[in-house]
Amino acid sequence: MKIHTFSGGIHPNEMKELSRDCLITPAFPSGKTVTIPVTMGGAPNTPLVKIGDTVKKGQVIAKSDAFMSAPVHASISGKVKKIQNCLVTGNSYVPCIVIESDGTEEEDFMSVLDPFSCSKEEAVARIKDAGIVGMGGASFPTHVKFNVAPDKKISYVILNAAECEPYLTVDERTLQEDASRVIDGLSIAMHILGAKGKIALENNKAFVKPVLDSEISNAKIKDLTVDLVKTKYPQGAEKNIIEALLKVQVKAGGLPADAGAVIINVGTACAISDAFRLGKPLIERALTISGLAIEKPCNVKVPVGTLVSDLMPEFVQVKEGALAKIISGGPMMGFAMPSPAFPVAKGTSGVLFLTKEETYLTDEDICINCGRCVSACPMKLTPVMIVNSLKAENIEAAKKFGLMDCIECGCCSYVCPANIRLVQRFRVGKGIVRAQIAEQKAKAQEGGSK
Repeated sequence: MKIHTFSGGIHPNEMKELSRDCLITPAFPSGKTVTIPVTMGGAPNTPLVKIGDTVKKGQVIAKSDAFMSAPVHASISGKVKKIQNCLVTGNSYVPCIVIESDGTEEEDFMSVLDPFSCSKEEAVARIKDAGIVGMGGASFPTHVKFNVAPDKKISYVILNAAECEPYLTVDERTLQEDASRVIDGLSIAMHILGAKGKIALENNKAFVKPVLDSEISNAKIKDLTVDLVKTKYPQGAEKNIIEALLKVQVKAGGLPADAGAVIINVGTACAISDAFRLGKPLIERALTISGLAIEKPCNVKVPVGTLVSDLMPEFVQVKEGALAKIISGGPMMGFAMPSPAFPVAKGTSGVLFLTKEETYLTDEDICINCGRCVSACPMKLTPVMIVNSLKAENIEAAKKFGLMDCIECGCCSYVCPANIRLVQRFRVGKGIVRAQIAEQKAKAQEGGSK
């Protein structure tokens, strides 16, 4: 069978053997509380509850009237104990709603809705009301993807089942354990968009293909195929999947819709199915917990807002003296965290507990202009020129060389023999650009009000 791929990329040590045979196990926070970020994708939300309120599982507790927003729901039933700023992935402090369980598990779900008989507008509204976002890490509101501009024709909905980040196996396990739910969510997305479907599956997971093919056949879904893509990082990036499967390169600044595609994650497909079949909003999250610094890597499903520290020691037992770094997400695009006291959010695909040998705790050296970063970049940028421009404080030059097109995949940092913290520098540079844009908007608004 043909194996599709893209140009560029790298081959880091997969480390998936640590957890790939571990079934997804339900888990509940030992502290009986959840700490739910008020905003988990899109425009900022406003809390709809106050301290002391009793809430039901699935109840909307924060939302915004902005189009680019996704409401947030209570993931357990209980009482609102606090509304305060808490540490979250990315090392920022954001407003969170802390709920203490009352043990009742009372539900406040939406009514069941047939996705194949309702209108497209009703279907897209359901996806928004369920608070569904991309669950691969970016947390982009899914209903926004489905609101395609009239001049764009979507030909394919692509399920991103590549799971190219090392260590992470939760999508692989979901495909094996819950294929019918995944295929159902994908078929709903195909129906909403009037498109064919493709499942992008890395060939290191080719053994899952017969499971998916069988489910597609049993469900009698037409125009849906499972396509193998080469095991290579970052095969799961949207533009790379499109290049691999559709042989189309999305231009700088472009979107998948420009290539006639919409891409959704495995977890997102499951959430879509739940929203229609059960009326259930996105209130729980399956994730991988792995790394050589813990005794037993695993895959668990937890209520959104579960503190990682509340999974210790039942599910996470750290080896004495072994822990060097905690990462929220995968090792390539994840964020180092100071402690496990942060909540699992909608986009948390994994949490890694790494030893010193698994990390890159080395000092930077001088760039030798070897060009390896250019060859590895899947976006066809010139990282060395971007970082040199940033060092010279020439933001405009950095933008010219593709700063804002960088997907922060980490390929350049991985191959750099000088161990230059390229991605970290690019993130700082992007922050400067965004601050400049915000300042310009503020000045324009101030001028317009005079």
